[in-house]
Amino acid sequence: MAITAQEVNKLRQMTGAGMMDCKKALTEAEGDFDKAIDILRKKGQKVSASRADRETTEGSVFVRTNADNTEGILVALNCETDFVGKNEEFLALGQSILDVAFENDAPTKEDVLQLKVGSLTVEEKITEMVGKIGEKIEISEYVRLKGEAVVPYIHAGNKLGVLVALKNVNGTDVQEAGKDVGMQIAAMNPVAVDQDGVDQETINKEIEIGKEQALAEGKPENIIDKIAQGKLQKFFKDNTLLNQAFVKDNSLTIAKYLDSVHSGLTVTEFKRVSIG
Repeated sequence: MAITAQEVNKLRQMTGAGMMDCKKALTEAEGDFDKAIDILRKKGQKVSASRADRETTEGSVFVRTNADNTEGILVALNCETDFVGKNEEFLALGQSILDVAFENDAPTKEDVLQLKVGSLTVEEKITEMVGKIGEKIEISEYVRLKGEAVVPYIHAGNKLGVLVALKNVNGTDVQEAGKDVGMQIAAMNPVAVDQDGVDQETINKEIEIGKEQALAEGKPENIIDKIAQGKLQKFFKDNTLLNQAFVKDNSLTIAKYLDSVHSGLTVTEFKRVSIG
């Protein structure tokens, strides 16, 4: 029998299950909602729905780069407890999602969820694991990065991952330098590579904060703008990667550290993914 989009949406609202799963269940149940819910329950969907409001602050970050280190991906797979986050089946699921996403060059998380792992989609595999383990599981973040050289960094505990894209490599082995920069990004969480990458909204906010601070300190109004600009430059120094002091040697900025590794070596982009 024909199942309408309205019926599919109604079942989705009742269960929290995916659109295709709802359509299949309703078709199998010949439009009977109670039977459809039972079908979804057997697949773990009921558990997923009942835990939809739970927080997923545990899990692991998975990373992979291609053979010539010009592209990488990060996947953050979240769950509710640290116990499940260290479970071998959970970790195997995360690795399989990472691999299928990489092999299929999936552009977004939504695309990843529709890829097949064996006979099931990634979305169905996650639901299956939810039914088995009894915790909410979800892909919280999925990012890709391409560059002349892409270096991954995973922080201890697998709760935080970074990808760093470098340029002007010119045959230099940049793995150690890339990991150093990845550790810097993990620790300092910069807002951009340099000040040119900071969005105007952030700049405007920092200028406004600088003005308010100067006024609160009783500074003369005719120098308020100058003071705010000075504070903005301090913000750029502290919060943009290339201008930050290198955590391993604070006599160097990251820009100078990279230049010391190889003249002209620099960062074009980075991705930072964390759990919790």
